Amino acid sequence: MMNRTRRLAALAFLVAPALAVGPAMAAHAPATIAPGAASRAACHVETESNGKYHLWGVGFPSHTKVTYSGSASGTVSTDKSGRFDIGGLSGSKFVVKTGDGKTKLTCTEVHH
Repeated sequence: MMNRTRRLAALAFLVAPALAVGPAMAAHAPATIAPGAASRAACHVETESNGKYHLWGVGFPSHTKVTYSGSASGTVSTDKSGRFDIGGLSGSKFVVKTGDGKTKLTCTEVHH
């Protein structure tokens, strides 16, 4: 029982700060991944005010090439925190893969 209580307390400590900043900020929180840990990468597509689409992702390995394909295709590098951001795209359907092929994600469309 004591171990369970400690685990819950530790989890609450990690989750509370993300919830305190609100859902919008929590969705864009930096994702750091320890070497050898399972990927927590995610990618999303949003509609821009000009009718084009904005593709972004977090949780990828830092300074890695990421390939996106679907409505448009290309390659982009992640920054030191494992993020990428591409605007002005046509279409909302994308799949993102890391260069090593270990991560392949279908991006989810975000509606505001």
